[in-house]
Amino acid sequence: MSPDHETCLVEILDEQDLFTVDTEKIRTLCDLIMEDYGIRTGRIGIVLVDDDTIQQYNRDFLQHDFATDVISFPMERRLDAGHLEAEILACTGVAQRRASEFGWSPEDELVLYVVHGLLHAVGLDDIADEDRAEMRVKEREYLAKIEITVPDWDCFDWDDDSDSEHEA
Repeated sequence: MSPDHETCLVEILDEQDLFTVDTEKIRTLCDLIMEDYGIRTGRIGIVLVDDDTIQQYNRDFLQHDFATDVISFPMERRLDAGHLEAEILACTGVAQRRASEFGWSPEDELVLYVVHGLLHAVGLDDIADEDRAEMRVKEREYLAKIEITVPDWDCFDWDDDSDSEHEA
């Protein structure tokens, strides 16, 4: 396939009914991230789900029996070839509950989860302090590109297992 015909398909499925989500914001951010990381082919599936759905996936794949914010499933990652196949589940219930802690909208919180999940899918991690700091910088940079200002996270405890992000 010639470079002119390469594409990485982004599919967004909104399976929740808590609040309206501007899927074009999500698509724009996914395109920006994939461009920056050289992803030219593949498929990114983003599913916006409720608490029960993400809890079931968290239990089945990560053996954690609670609703979480986002789970990334990088299924085929060949970054040297510019190829990525991944599924990202982001939870609107968690976003709705956590948004007020940070002083922004549930939709902005959810968009953060998608950015975070896709950054995991392209290979970033946030286990070590240094990696977590890099992840936070990238999240802020991408959200700023669509005029979402990230609240001051420095005052929050990110080690709360009940809402921590995971990669399967």
